[in-house]
Order: sequence, then structure tokens, then C-alpha cells
Amino acid sequence: MSLTPTRWLTVYCASRSGVSPVFAEQTRVLAEAMASRGIGLVYGGSRSGLMGILANTLLEAGGEVHGIMPRLLFSKEVNHDSLTHFEEVDDMTARKRRMLEQGDAILALPGGIGTLEELFEVWSWRQLGLHEKPIGLLNVDGYYDSLLEFINTSLNAGLMNEQAAGRCWVDTSAEHLLDRLLPQ
Repeated sequence: MSLTPTRWLTVYCASRSGVSPVFAEQTRVLAEAMASRGIGLVYGGSRSGLMGILANTLLEAGGEVHGIMPRLLFSKEVNHDSLTHFEEVDDMTARKRRMLEQGDAILALPGGIGTLEELFEVWSWRQLGLHEKPIGLLNVDGYYDSLLEFINTSLNAGLMNEQAAGRCWVDTSAEHLLDRLLPQ
């Protein structure tokens, strides 16, 4: 499959909107920044929550969106029916593999256990040398502060090294994070 934009960002985020309106606001900011830079979106294919806000905002701005969803989620996460590209896969493993293959960089917005699982998998794969794609964590409204504290605890305990920790860039600004992940 040939995708139109020259650069694609794989984004992991929640299929819920969360209680803070800042999550939705910053998701829109990210989508608008992506559109202005001609960056296409690769994501989980849902029209719900932050996933839906991200896809809809990018589509409204004229951007391209590639959704990838396993069949088992069709009944749980209503698939988005207005995407530029939609790919149905057999299972979550295939979804994660395709999302990594299609993106040039990875970014995590606020999300739950699924978002964390996806983030940690690509982060550990990067540490193992299975890919060289840059990874970013958008720390919206301090959402990931506790996770970052845990990473520091792991470093201080000698269970993670600085090199591994440094393989995921963290920022509170979508623009700054995009500058690092996909420089113009």
C-alpha cells in the first residue's frame, strides 16, 4: 500500500476522552500541527475518545489518516468510517506490528493500559535494536508525571540505564515533540 504523505506519525492514545478538557485540546493541537506539516496519522482506527478527536481534527484540516483495527475491537471500539485509509487485521499483535511499520515515528498521548502497553512494547523493541524509529511521550497536563517518576526510580535502582530511558523523548508541547520526532 502506498500512502500519500511523505511522513507518517503513529500515535497511541485513549479511546476515551478523559475528565480533563486539556486532553482533548492538546490532541487537537497535535492534529493541527501534523496537518500544517503534512504529516499523516497512523492510529488504532477508532472514532471514540481521543482517538476520534485526533482523527477528526486531522481529517477536517485536510490531512490523511490511516486506521488499523483488529476484528475483535469492531464491537468494542466503533471503527471510524470516514478515514482516508482503513486496514482490518486479525488481532492486536498484527495491529501493533502494522502501526509500527507504517509510521516513521511514534508518539503517545494520554491513554490507559492499551496505550501504555503499546508504548512500552515499541520502547523495549527500540532498546533491543528491532527498530530505530524515534519515540515521544506528550505529557499533557502532567498526565505522565508519575510514570516519569517511576522511570527515574528504575534508573536510580540500577534496573534501567540512561540510554534506555533516553530512547523516549518527553515534552509538554506537541510542536516541540514533532520537531524532535519528525524534523522539517
